Amino acid sequence: MTTISDKIEAAILRVLAERGGVLSADSKTIPVGVSNRHVHLSQADLDLLFGPGHTLTRKKAMKQPGQFAAEETVTLRGPKGSIGRVRVLGPTRPETQVEISIADGFVLGVRPPLRLSGVLDGTPGLEIEGPVGRVRIERGVIAARRHLHMCPETARHLGLANGDEVEIAVGGDRGGVLAHVAVRVSADSADEFHVDVEEANAFRLNNDDPVTVRRAASSTNG
Repeated sequence: MTTISDKIEAAILRVLAERGGVLSADSKTIPVGVSNRHVHLSQADLDLLFGPGHTLTRKKAMKQPGQFAAEETVTLRGPKGSIGRVRVLGPTRPETQVEISIADGFVLGVRPPLRLSGVLDGTPGLEIEGPVGRVRIERGVIAARRHLHMCPETARHLGLANGDEVEIAVGGDRGGVLAHVAVRVSADSADEFHVDVEEANAFRLNNDDPVTVRRAASSTNG
C-alpha cells in the first residue's frame, strides 16, 4: 500500500531528477565494490610466474559474472620498493594489467595514471615475481578510475549509456559526492560501483554499501 510519505518521497525524487539530482529511487540499491591492489595476468605471463600450463585456482567469486579472486598471489617490484602477496584475479586476459593505489605507487616508485581497465597506452611497467619466475611488463600499471558497472536493463531504466559520466552520492558521517564516474554498460555486467580502497576509506565505504546515482553536474539544467 502506498503511503503519503511514499508519495512525498517519490515527488522529491522527481524534482531532484529534473534538477540533475537522483536518477531513480532504484538507484539507491546499487552496491559498492571496494577494489584493493590486484593483478590480471595473461596466460603467457601466468606460465612464466607459476609454471607452464598453470591454471588459476578459484578462491572466491566476484559480483561481476565470470570473474573471481584466485588463490595465487605475486610480488610487485618497482624502482623504489616492493609489495608482496598481491592477489591475482581471474580469468586470464589478453594482456597483463596491474591495478594499484596512488599510495602503492609511492612505495613502488611508479606513477600509475587514472585509467579504465584495458586502457593501457602510455602506462608504466614493473616487475612481477611469482613462485617459479619473474616477468617484466613494459606497460600495464594503472590506478583504476572510479566506474559504475551496469547491465543494459538498469542503464535503460536510468537513461544512461556506456561511456556516460555520473556522480555517486554517499551518505553517512563522511558522506559526499564522487564526480566523474564512468558508466560501463555490458550484458556481462552486474550493477556495482567500483572504487579503490583509498577513496573507499575516505568515505567510509565498505563492500555492498548502497550508494545513489546522480546526474553529472555538466548535464544539469540550471
